[in-house]
Amino acid sequence: MRFGGSYLSPDEQGRVHEASLRILAETGLRFHGDVALPLLAAAGAQVDHATGIARLPRDLVEAALAKAPRQFVLGARNPALDFAVPSAVTRYAIDGTAAFMQDFETGERRYGTRADITAAMRVLRACDMAVMAWPPVAASDAPVGSRALHEFAAMLAGYSGHGEHELHTRGQAPHLAALLTAFAGSEAAVRERHAASLVYCPVAPLVHDGPMLDAYLDLGGLDVPVMVLPMPVPGTTGPGGVFANIALTNAEALSAIVVFEVANPGRPIIYGSAVGSMDFRSGAFLAGTPEMGIQSSALTTMGHFYGLPTSAAGCSSDAHEAGPEAVIEKLVTMFPPAAAGADIVIGFGEIDGDQTLLLEQILVDNELARYVDRLIRGVDAGPGAELLDDVAEVGPGGNYLAMPSTRTASRSGEFLEPSLIGRIGLDAWKGAGQPSMYSRARDKVRAILAGPEVDPLPDAVRAETDRILAEADAALAE
Repeated sequence: MRFGGSYLSPDEQGRVHEASLRILAETGLRFHGDVALPLLAAAGAQVDHATGIARLPRDLVEAALAKAPRQFVLGARNPALDFAVPSAVTRYAIDGTAAFMQDFETGERRYGTRADITAAMRVLRACDMAVMAWPPVAASDAPVGSRALHEFAAMLAGYSGHGEHELHTRGQAPHLAALLTAFAGSEAAVRERHAASLVYCPVAPLVHDGPMLDAYLDLGGLDVPVMVLPMPVPGTTGPGGVFANIALTNAEALSAIVVFEVANPGRPIIYGSAVGSMDFRSGAFLAGTPEMGIQSSALTTMGHFYGLPTSAAGCSSDAHEAGPEAVIEKLVTMFPPAAAGADIVIGFGEIDGDQTLLLEQILVDNELARYVDRLIRGVDAGPGAELLDDVAEVGPGGNYLAMPSTRTASRSGEFLEPSLIGRIGLDAWKGAGQPSMYSRARDKVRAILAGPEVDPLPDAVRAETDRILAEADAALAE
């Protein structure tokens, strides 16, 4: 009796699909850059080169969807951490490229650095619910022109599971190709293992960034997977209604799938979204709202409608400090896409509208994910689950403490054993200094950072990475 749910009925899924097709064919999208428009024109799109707007007919969209793989493996530097999608269970990724870091020792809110990425990767590696990394802060101490490459390298060196990130200019693409080849060992291994992927965010509403798109198309020959992550927000960069925003977001996702599959048929694609909502009093972006969770769930359902692997933003919070508000908002935005069957939910570690990273929040979010996973796994109702023989043996007025089934249950995983939430008596809790979930998480972070590095990068690969980054710094200097 596994729990699942969707906010869109089959009829409503069809309505979203049809509305998106009308947007693509009638309104169209503006494609900047040098590569996409000629490809789309050759594939049958109606292209206005003067405005950069391409209108995508239904048959072109359907043909592109047919080419996208329905399943593949997100590889990892440590093959034991490979993650096949679609997955029978929802797993998680750390959120990406926040501007700020809450310093673990001082509590100061400051700009992020490469060292912060490295520390976060070590903490993420200890999370049993995580399968994907994303550099969680922008590395303010790296050169601007090659910053994304330094972030990519710090992530892949520090985390031996799958890693994803973004590029910002076409000039970064050949240097990323060199980095991925250094980590994988060969170009063939890059294509075969898919150990790193790219995050692609259209510019809402209905615009594709030229430098980013061109860079990603340049990397198509390496078959680097792309997670499509449109971000319309109702009332600002998206239409004011939730249903309308879902349709627009779906249209943006489909438009990206079209251009990537036209350029490189069969390129691995993850259908994702990272929508939010607006504070109608101030106009500020909000990430930790029920409406955000609803949209993430609905768009996960649309990804399934197309038969594609799925991801969704979730585990989000607008709280300015760690604590109950952050936990509530993260659960509200985490549970809906997980219940809808998202393969990956993105959001570990960050609060403040996804703009501030806390190392201890990574572990707290992992604990929340374990709770969500347990709720969704539901009840084991397999043969004999009624335990009628036990009921007959114990009878009225007895107890089941000494029954073998009770001992089995204690080790079965059917009853969640938390790692950060304490289940001790009041006196014992007071005697331990009244620890909280966050104080226990901080203790674990200290232990992780003081301990040995897991799956350290070989010295030869580290040296080659440093060489490639130095070359990129010189070539991309601003």
